[in-house]
Amino acid sequence: MEEILALKDLLRSGDIQGSLALVEILEEMSKQDIIDTIRSYAIVLLLHLIKQQAEQRTTRSWEVSIRNSLREIQRKNKRRKAGGYYLTREELWETLEEAFLNAIDEASLEVAEGRYEPEELETLVRRSQILHHALDLILPPETPDPPTSPETR
Repeated sequence: MEEILALKDLLRSGDIQGSLALVEILEEMSKQDIIDTIRSYAIVLLLHLIKQQAEQRTTRSWEVSIRNSLREIQRKNKRRKAGGYYLTREELWETLEEAFLNAIDEASLEVAEGRYEPEELETLVRRSQILHHALDLILPPETPDPPTSPETR
């Protein structure tokens, strides 16, 4: 909130350069909040994908949690008014990679009734496969180009 008040003061005093610098800081803070939220949902998503792979099964509860996490990640990542997305494919990948260790920690408490330490569990699952699967689930399917008529070819 103090940043908004500072911006107001800068604008009133006519300090455009200072105002623009503060707007950039606010923009970065906003994006970081979005990244943090997406990361939290990514942990939940990865947790259940890890459990599915480690236990070679799924439950309705896991499936619902996966769907809910995907919806929230997609909703948070979508720019409502400007269109497009906050995070690129590469930034989503980095976020998933960062979330993976937390997800392994949490999954180690649940897989096989907590029998594995996080390091042991990580050797039992295919990290790359889980991350790619998560990214494929998150990203919207590519919209096919509209068919072209013979006149436009």
